[in-house]
Amino acid sequence: MCGFTGYLGHGSWGVSEEAHKTLERMANAIITRGPDDFGIWQDEVVGIGLAHRRLSIVDLSAAGHQPMFSASGRYVIAFNGEIYNHLDSRAELERSKAVTSWRGHSDTETLLAGFDAWGIQKTLEQAIGMFAFAVWDRQSNTLSLARDRLGEKPLYYGWMNGVFLFGSELKALRAHPLWKGEINRGALSLYLRHNYIPAPYSIYKGIYKLRAGCLLTVSLKKSEPDIVTYWSGAKVAVDGVANIFTGSTSQAVNDLEVLLKDAVRQQMMADVPLGAFLSGGVDSSTVVALMQAQSSRPVQTFTIGFNEEGYNEAVHAKAVAKHLGTDHTELYVTAEQALAVITRLPSLYDEPFSDSSQIPTFLVSQLAREHVTVALSGDAGDELFCGYNRYQMTENLWRKLAAVPRPMRKLAAMALTSVAPQSWDRLAAHLATVVPSTARFANVGDKLHKGAGVLSCQSVDSLYLSLVSHWHDPASIVIDGHEPPTLLNGDVPVLGGLDDVQRMMALDMLTYLPDDILTKVDRAAMGVSLETRVPFLDHRVTEFAWSLPQSMKLRDGQAKWALRQVLYRYVPKELIERPKMGFGVPIDSWLRGPLREWAEALLDEGRLRQEGFFNPVPIREKWSEHLSGRRNWQYHLWDILMFQAWLAEQS
Repeated sequence: MCGFTGYLGHGSWGVSEEAHKTLERMANAIITRGPDDFGIWQDEVVGIGLAHRRLSIVDLSAAGHQPMFSASGRYVIAFNGEIYNHLDSRAELERSKAVTSWRGHSDTETLLAGFDAWGIQKTLEQAIGMFAFAVWDRQSNTLSLARDRLGEKPLYYGWMNGVFLFGSELKALRAHPLWKGEINRGALSLYLRHNYIPAPYSIYKGIYKLRAGCLLTVSLKKSEPDIVTYWSGAKVAVDGVANIFTGSTSQAVNDLEVLLKDAVRQQMMADVPLGAFLSGGVDSSTVVALMQAQSSRPVQTFTIGFNEEGYNEAVHAKAVAKHLGTDHTELYVTAEQALAVITRLPSLYDEPFSDSSQIPTFLVSQLAREHVTVALSGDAGDELFCGYNRYQMTENLWRKLAAVPRPMRKLAAMALTSVAPQSWDRLAAHLATVVPSTARFANVGDKLHKGAGVLSCQSVDSLYLSLVSHWHDPASIVIDGHEPPTLLNGDVPVLGGLDDVQRMMALDMLTYLPDDILTKVDRAAMGVSLETRVPFLDHRVTEFAWSLPQSMKLRDGQAKWALRQVLYRYVPKELIERPKMGFGVPIDSWLRGPLREWAEALLDEGRLRQEGFFNPVPIREKWSEHLSGRRNWQYHLWDILMFQAWLAEQS
């Protein structure tokens, strides 16, 4: 796991000495991604520079130093990630006589040998792993950027004042002397809807995220990048559903176990201490169980707990760890410890990001890094095996809504929203004396207004977008805001043959997974120089999961059915069967308590008006309602607060 950055272009800063200083500044901006080693390569005549920060995981010797040249001298690479099957690739290269000797045993050297023998795209198609890289072809004078199939590793790029900048994080690009970033108000609008900025956009105009599974090529002769998709998650979903697994359920579970076990085995490859995150849920417990089954000593596992009711999974993790015999470490976090993380978030996440589970994710990464350099996680199980409750909820709700003609639904929505939430609450209070206690609800007005928004949806896709949105009309909050097309709205991929639930799963895999979940984990972990690996995202596992019938994922109302059957071979059901719990913190109460003063300063109406990004009126209304306890606007407010905190750090 590492970080890299660089530039393509000419200028006074491109003269050898100045270019070296520029590359050094850019690389040092991401030093936590790679504190162990540092390297620079530049060709000021051509106008190309690469810089690399290394976190040594495989081949700790100088033979793993980057930027690294291929044996032919044609390619020079800066690489971030791990190629888990690189030893198999080495064997194939040796059999074909493409390589007769090696300098070291790093996967980076294997990758370069593949480029020499097979070309860049074919090598990518054979690689199993997580990665992002920049490779300069000295023969054709072209720069290629690539990102792994499902987006575990980040990669930003774009032209800035005549120079093409690229790197693992935006802070590296900002360190270039020609940087003059302008905030993209369209991306800001998308951020308010999703709590993250979806690829290919970034918070800055002209700077983009390379989408997962893509290979980009650019040169000084052809400034418009060529981008090809070497692996398509949408195609994998469509092909999987079209060529459904026809074996028995026991065969499916056996095959899934074999694939997962092999993915875990490969991802346990490291020359440094390795462990795993363990929440005690299905996904992380499965990963840890398969690790322990293949380890000669107790696997190191890590979890954090909270004393607040409804936010603590540590007790469940401890029970699973005890059963499996892992070397388990837990830390019960105080509110003060969690709150202290907040000041670090703008720097860690580098652009506005407001999934509040970023806080416990950072804390568990920090805990793990005290003991290990690599940690496996159970992320992606929900997207691949139908784990989110919202899938079933959306499908059931749409079935009921679709039975009512849309004009009638629109009229009902207008009637509900014509009455203020506070008026509905007062009416509910009057009725409380005659309504049974089981039929009474808090914040009735809030719920009815939310329901009214759902009533006007035209399709299950629009219903799903509504249910996963924070601000439902973000362009009305962002001054001069608009929402550019995304895979969820306006640029929806072709997903023919998928039913409603499968479409939601596929769209989550393409958007929410890389842009929220994997971003959250990558930045939190790399902020403490910890490498994370995700066995469920071995593309062989992903492809097999999509070929399984939906009945093997969701059966009798139980999600992740096939995955659970694998887990139950190692862990008793009674340790796992419980309601799903999110990995979160009590932001709602913190905003009314210890975070109130901090939030008030960031949400000050005069400040908002002076900065000129947000219409302060609806924000101040929500802040007032939240403080009063009448409504819970924690998600909406956290979106604004994380942008405001990020913006303050840029000045």
